[in-house]
Amino acid sequence: MAESTTRLCLHVSPGATRTEFAGRYGSGWKVRVSAPPERGRANDAVVSLLATRLRVPRTALSVVSGRTGRDKVVELRGLDEAEAVRRLEGR
Repeated sequence: MAESTTRLCLHVSPGATRTEFAGRYGSGWKVRVSAPPERGRANDAVVSLLATRLRVPRTALSVVSGRTGRDKVVELRGLDEAEAVRRLEGR
């Protein structure tokens, strides 16, 4: 059986007061990170936050689109979309 992959659309606010998952943002999700948007620090913070929230290893996540912008697509390996949404919503 093939491994499940899910793509998450994110709107990221770098340089925030604190790092947090802010919930739904249109059809995607909003994430705030305290890391600055330089040298990939914000992307690393997003991946760390998502790995913790989704309870998956960092290696299961990768930014596949939007590396230098606020709108990103992150690919998640090992969870289907329904389970990812359930975990993101805190259920």
